[in-house]
Amino acid sequence: MAHLRSRRRLALAVPVVLSLTASLGFLPAAASAAPVAAPAARAADDGPNLAYVVNTRTDHRTIESVQREIIRNGGTVVARYDRIGVIVAHAANPGFGARMRAVRGVDSAGATRNAPLPAQSTTDMGTPQVLSAEQVAEAKAADGQDPLEPLQWDLPAIKADKAHEKTLGSPDVTVAVIDTGVDDTHPDIAPNFDRSASVNCVSGKPDTADGAWRPSASESPHGTHVAGEIAGAKNGVGITGVAPGVKVAGIKVGDPKGYFYTEAVVCGFVWAAEHHVDVTNNSYYTDPWYFNCTGDPDQKALVDAITRASRYAERKGTVNVAAAGNENYDLASDSITDPSSPNDGTPSDRVIDPHACFDIPTQLPGVVTVAATGAKGLKSSYSNYGLGVIDIAAPGGDSTAYQKPEPPATSGQILGPLPGGKWGYMSGTSMATPHVAGVAALIKSTHPHAPASLVKALLYAEATATPCTDPYDINGDGKADAVCEGPKNYNGFYGFGTADALAAVTR
Repeated sequence: MAHLRSRRRLALAVPVVLSLTASLGFLPAAASAAPVAAPAARAADDGPNLAYVVNTRTDHRTIESVQREIIRNGGTVVARYDRIGVIVAHAANPGFGARMRAVRGVDSAGATRNAPLPAQSTTDMGTPQVLSAEQVAEAKAADGQDPLEPLQWDLPAIKADKAHEKTLGSPDVTVAVIDTGVDDTHPDIAPNFDRSASVNCVSGKPDTADGAWRPSASESPHGTHVAGEIAGAKNGVGITGVAPGVKVAGIKVGDPKGYFYTEAVVCGFVWAAEHHVDVTNNSYYTDPWYFNCTGDPDQKALVDAITRASRYAERKGTVNVAAAGNENYDLASDSITDPSSPNDGTPSDRVIDPHACFDIPTQLPGVVTVAATGAKGLKSSYSNYGLGVIDIAAPGGDSTAYQKPEPPATSGQILGPLPGGKWGYMSGTSMATPHVAGVAALIKSTHPHAPASLVKALLYAEATATPCTDPYDINGDGKADAVCEGPKNYNGFYGFGTADALAAVTR
């Protein structure tokens, strides 16, 4: 779910884990690799040590001048992304952001967090529920299927099973999972993993050490699950991905406490751009604000920095796909109450204007915004929606009580790999997004020379038009749980429609 979407960070339900072990040289336009600090007297450091983004003009003279001002005002330069004019800095000077905004050549500047470095979190990532080997063995696969594919109701829901009869996708196409890290040793991921496009961006600058993109044993399995949904190999083991013949990379941006801060996300998009990634999957929102209001100078800087980074990736040919969120918000309404921000400080009930306050990256220009559907093809009970905001829909799962799949599938959630050679169920718009990323990868496989704009246009044109669900009473209590607006071929629940993998490889 896109922050591991909000306080319900990973899924709406605890992942159910299937263990099959018994049965079966990049410096991103940065001026230097080491932080740059002032050798002489500095401004007073009498506040919490925070991370900042400083957004400038992109000419060399301005960037060098701004760097000198960062140091003069007590800051340390951590990374420079000169091609987009974003500098990542640390500072303990409480007036640092305001001082930098007054510097000539600075367009915006702001703190990326409220909690001092490193941030502390009380987020509960959930405890997987392991199934026995006997329970796993009950899944009966037909010829040509991977063992757990019969449990994946989501593949036929977007005609991915039919698409696989024509192609599994091209190994020349890479989808990068910007997330909590990817376990590339997993048997469903290892055959398709692209090490050269993988990195750890948590600090705001790339760490290319071998395996730095992997989650630790105590970190979230979210990114691994997402990676498998996209490109789980069709290799006689576990599950099958939407595009099981393409490559998948891990760009780790979620820190050990589960936060996705702006400097990490900027690093992730720039890395993807510079490493010729075809599609990025973004199943998170950027902390600490669920919505970033451009009237606030700090939040405006975060929107600016990530917009520059995501646009840069798209100009380089990358299609950016992101989750819409899991709060059942109407993102096209006149006001929303956000009770969770800032999630690394003291949250309050903020009433925000969705037209001036943005969930990033999903609401940024050019980003494909994905809503979730359940096993009956209806908007998932939790999925955010909104006419003019949602671009496309795909299976993200839902409570089986609301949308029960047809046998042999037994869970209304989405099955995917988990670190350590396991498999499990999760649900959320986080799980819908990799279905769309996988379809985009199939389109790119079919049209290898298509620019990002054409891939997106085909993604929308080939989607299965899905009319509004009206009335939408998902829990059957006689009251509408959300209101869908718009015609069959473009509405607030499903955008242009439900992603179609078969059309992606035949048109």
